[in-house]
Order: sequence, then structure tokens, then C-alpha cells
Amino acid sequence: MSSTQEKTAIVVGATGLVGSHILKHLLSDNRYAKVIVFHRRSTGLKSPKLTEHIIKFDEINIWRHLIKGDELYSALGTTIKKAGNETAQYKIDYDHQLDVAKAAASNGIPSYALVSSLGASKKSKTFYLNMKGRLDKQVQKIGFKKVLIIQPSFLKGNRSESRPWEKVGIIAADIITKLPWLKKYKPIHAQQVAKAMINGLNDPASHTIYEGEEVFKLDK
Repeated sequence: MSSTQEKTAIVVGATGLVGSHILKHLLSDNRYAKVIVFHRRSTGLKSPKLTEHIIKFDEINIWRHLIKGDELYSALGTTIKKAGNETAQYKIDYDHQLDVAKAAASNGIPSYALVSSLGASKKSKTFYLNMKGRLDKQVQKIGFKKVLIIQPSFLKGNRSESRPWEKVGIIAADIITKLPWLKKYKPIHAQQVAKAMINGLNDPASHTIYEGEEVFKLDK
């Protein structure tokens, strides 16, 4: 692994709600000399640290050899509305992320961080939570020395698309999670999740899975 002042971080999903904050934090963090992004379109950011690879995830065999560094941050994802159906969403949220993780592990990247979801479980009968739970399990089996999985509750932040009902839900959740037994569902800003992922990978004492209110502990 590189020294703490020369680390290279890889980001997939760097234009998403959490991924965009991961990228900005990494670019401003002196521990990282290089940040490499793999995505379908440019982030629009400019930095001497930043290298962008505009790729097609279905063609990973063409660019898998480029996935080299010290840490991989995976925040790729979509919605049923954007994807069109469950099959298409599964391909992006599960298949593409797992393909990149496998390539990273085989290329010797030692540390991996994934943003998942509170309630993720392969036993869940809910499609989304089942999918997330399956991915959480799989990435722990493919050979990384360190794996960090963040399972946040409702995410706050400025999204590119309008989600009025989600905003109402977050406001309601902010109120009801003041009750002690509902604290794990407390909404968290995407920027805090991003910082928690970076802090977690850089903390030798961090454990593998942080869910709900636990995520706030890493945002320091």
C-alpha cells in the first residue's frame, strides 16, 4: 500500500448523491494524491488529483486493468423509475458494483467501502433491501483486507430529480426519530455518509457494518 500521503482512491458512482460528496472530500483530503473515477459521464470537476475514465459498465473487461489503487469507494445506484424495471435496477445496483469490486480485489486493492441501506438483508422480501443485502454479503467474500459497509437511513441532500414525497418523509422521520427507540432511522445528510466512509476506511479500529445512527459515529 502507498504511504498515507500518496494514496490513490477509486470511486464508482461519483455523480450520485453520496458519490459526489465522496469525490469532493477525497479531492480536498491531503492523504490522497490521486483520485480515479469510473463513470458513464464526466463529473464536471477539475483537479490535478482527478483522473476520469468514461466507461460502459457492461464492458468491464476492457478497462478492469485500470482499477488499481489503495481504496475503492462504491456508491453506484439508481431507482426503479430511472432504470425502468427491477431487472435493470439490479444490473446497475448489484451486478455492476459487484463486477467492479471483484476486479478491484483481483488487482490487489486492499480496502473497500460500500454505501448500502438500512434494513439491507438477503432474507428481506422487499426487492430493494434484498438486493442490497445480497451485495453486502458478496463483497465480504471476495478478498479485500478491509471492508466497510455503511447502511444509512433516509438520505438528505440535493438530488438531481424531484422527490417531493421523499422530502415529506424525511421531515416526518426527523420528528419521530427523536423517540429513543426510533433513533436508528434518523435521516442523515449524504455528505456525512461520504465522510463516514472515508473516516471508516482510515480507522484501523472500525468494524465492517455501520447501520442507522451508528453512521454518525464515523462522521467526525
